[in-house]
Amino acid sequence: MKDTLLILLVLFVCNMYAQQKEYTTTLQEIEIIRKNANTSYNRANAAEKDSIITTTRVYIFKTLVDTIFPYWYGTPWDFNGHTKIPGEGKIACGYFVTTTLQDIGFNIPRYKWAQSASEVFIKKLAKQQIKRFTNKPLTTIEDFLLNSGDGLYLVGLDDHTGFISVDNKKTRFIHASYYKPEIGVMAEALDSENPLKYSKYRVIGKLLSDTMVRNWINGIRYN
Repeated sequence: MKDTLLILLVLFVCNMYAQQKEYTTTLQEIEIIRKNANTSYNRANAAEKDSIITTTRVYIFKTLVDTIFPYWYGTPWDFNGHTKIPGEGKIACGYFVTTTLQDIGFNIPRYKWAQSASEVFIKKLAKQQIKRFTNKPLTTIEDFLLNSGDGLYLVGLDDHTGFISVDNKKTRFIHASYYKPEIGVMAEALDSENPLKYSKYRVIGKLLSDTMVRNWINGIRYN
């Protein structure tokens, strides 16, 4: 029995290490792509630059939603959590947002933003593409998102923050959930039992504008 438990423990540790190594490799590959995009962009003419921006926006969106976020699913939530390694330790909602944005390649102050009100960094990233809702039903939020089109959104709530993805009119709330702290990071329907559903105040900013994508390509630092 003891031998079996030891073998299971070793397998668990090995699997966790393999996942960590795989995540690190993924981030390295993303950085190579970012640098290649930077080289191409700086050599391109105006029309080619527009094309690179469009292609890069799709790449960042798909990589975050389909690759980066899934690594983090199941990482437990904790108010003071700030792990940099998915599946190891715990993470708070603000740190989940800033860590994943930093990991995809945005040059942002991870700690500073994670410890600030979410509206602060939403305004820095989304600029003019921001909408505020007070005491509005969730259906109003859903209508706004669907009318605003596919893409990635940052949402700030009464006491929470996270992402909303809209893809082919399918919406998902992606966040480190204190409603289910043992599960933590998850993607769920907007009307699930979560802070988005019950928050009285919601500020939503659409990410990946031309400026934001250009900043990613060129590694521009956010303050």
